[in-house]
Amino acid sequence: MKIVGYETFLVAPRWQFLRIDTDEGVSGWGEPIVEGRAEAVQGAVAAMMEYLVGTDPLRVEEHWQTLAKGGFYRGGPVLSSALAGIDQALWDIKGRYHEVPVHELLGGPVRERARIYTWAHGNDNAALVDDAQAKVAAGFTALKINVSEALPPVPGAADLRSMVSKVEALRTALGDGVDIALDFHGRLSTAATRQLLPLLEPLLPYFVEEPVLPEFSRDLRRVVESTGIPIATGERLFSRWDFRDVMPTGIAIAQPDISHAGGISEVRRIAAMAEAYDVAVAPHCPLGPITLAASLQLDFATPNFLIQEQSLGIGYGGAGQLLDYLVDPQVFAFVDGHIERPTGPGLGIAVDENAVRAAAADPHRWRSPVFRHHDGSFAEW
Repeated sequence: MKIVGYETFLVAPRWQFLRIDTDEGVSGWGEPIVEGRAEAVQGAVAAMMEYLVGTDPLRVEEHWQTLAKGGFYRGGPVLSSALAGIDQALWDIKGRYHEVPVHELLGGPVRERARIYTWAHGNDNAALVDDAQAKVAAGFTALKINVSEALPPVPGAADLRSMVSKVEALRTALGDGVDIALDFHGRLSTAATRQLLPLLEPLLPYFVEEPVLPEFSRDLRRVVESTGIPIATGERLFSRWDFRDVMPTGIAIAQPDISHAGGISEVRRIAAMAEAYDVAVAPHCPLGPITLAASLQLDFATPNFLIQEQSLGIGYGGAGQLLDYLVDPQVFAFVDGHIERPTGPGLGIAVDENAVRAAAADPHRWRSPVFRHHDGSFAEW
């Protein structure tokens, strides 16, 4: 079997899909994307596919090593994300060729259900509580919120109390039976994070995500040592080497993104590394159905998996678009906050190619929003 071609599709709301075709009629799908930089990743995919066309798609590890290291310049979000989507598609082909789910090729399942979470939103505490209660009523047992919009480097008392009040309102309304995770999104400085975390401790957050920007990962040990709240990070780390210096800091949860950190092959290795440091894995996934499907395949074969992010309810592009590109949306049906183990071959989903082509006829040009402080200077999104 040989790879004979490929296509990429820019589809709403901000995703990119990849289909790789073989001479035996077996095709695989992947999702290579950097949000806001889709065109750059599209170009990187094209360059990598020059090597892959004509090769055996089943030699997944050999292709990963060559594409990751053979271009001399390596790593970073664009190249790692292009490789990630290709890797997903190759695993999809391999699973379909052998007529088994990818998790069977990774050693077999270690669980039958994977826990998932959603997002809650609101312009004020009352609206936030209303949205959170609706998500819980829909069957979610865990949710995540952004703790704040743009913040100054040193938040004042009003900012700190506002952030704490959000979590207080949710905890009061939802009780202790719903887990509440907090995303700092790298918006706070290390000093501000250390000031805020002790104020949040009595509210028992499930975890705090990205408390500092990735370029300040060296400061994570100071953050971890300042609080008993589990610390999570990793959505902007792109390889096991990026995670190598983070694991020993005492983080509780690693969050590699299977569409950014080199795909199934590399995130599998990151998860194994995390296990050696008593670190759980909660894959980052604010993306489309192919990324979620690939993440779930890994989740079901990963002993130290904790919980899976997914984009239903994330707050952009309409609530239903995660499911719009699937022939059978029921594959992502959840009960009591969990998704059942997929049993279909490859990534376990059937992509609706007609829907994809229709969406790609009007390609998106999504860009990350730019936040500003009150004085007009740049603020972290």
